[in-house]
Amino acid sequence: MTTRSIRKAVGLTIIAVIALLHVFSLANYLDGDWRSWYYSYFSDLILPFGMYFLLCIAEFNVTSLHQWYVKSGVIIGVTVLAEVLQYNGIYAFGTTFDPIDILMYVLGVGIAVVVDRLVFRSLIPQWDLGNN
Repeated sequence: MTTRSIRKAVGLTIIAVIALLHVFSLANYLDGDWRSWYYSYFSDLILPFGMYFLLCIAEFNVTSLHQWYVKSGVIIGVTVLAEVLQYNGIYAFGTTFDPIDILMYVLGVGIAVVVDRLVFRSLIPQWDLGNN
């Protein structure tokens, strides 16, 4: 398999798992503070993680996305902008401002970078583009 097809398969699998986690909500199995945390922050953590791997697919067509820090910057920029808009009463990707959301966005992207640069590079020989 080529690097492109591997990245596409991995990225789409990650997105499918994220979708399934939202359809078959884990909240049904949680109680108390864990349930509240899940409803408040799970999507803020996992969606930027998934966005990162969508950009790993897109980088074949948008060469400026080849670097991990560009992908990270785009995602953090968009999500923080949405949160700032919410703070100002403009609904974008949600309706309420919560500064902890920003921490979750950054954490989600950070985990994605670690998975991309360390885990997938080690486990999948064709993962590396050579200029990542």
